Amino acid sequence: MLKRALITIVGGLLTLTGAALIILPGPAWLLLPIGLAILSIEYSWAHRWLKKSQNHLSHTARWLDRKILLRKMKR
Repeated sequence: MLKRALITIVGGLLTLTGAALIILPGPAWLLLPIGLAILSIEYSWAHRWLKKSQNHLSHTARWLDRKILLRKMKR
């Protein structure tokens, strides 16, 4: 019971801080997945959101790589 409460508090705090940093300046891209990873230890909904965010980050990284490559090829 104490373990679940601690996971909920720490993971929730990191996730909420990451969500706030989407609007405020800060490393939201770092805190959100860490918070979701901690929450996914106990909650299946957090695991689903973690997988969605990982897929989104991978897609964005591939898109950015293509943009950088095209820019280098134009030079």
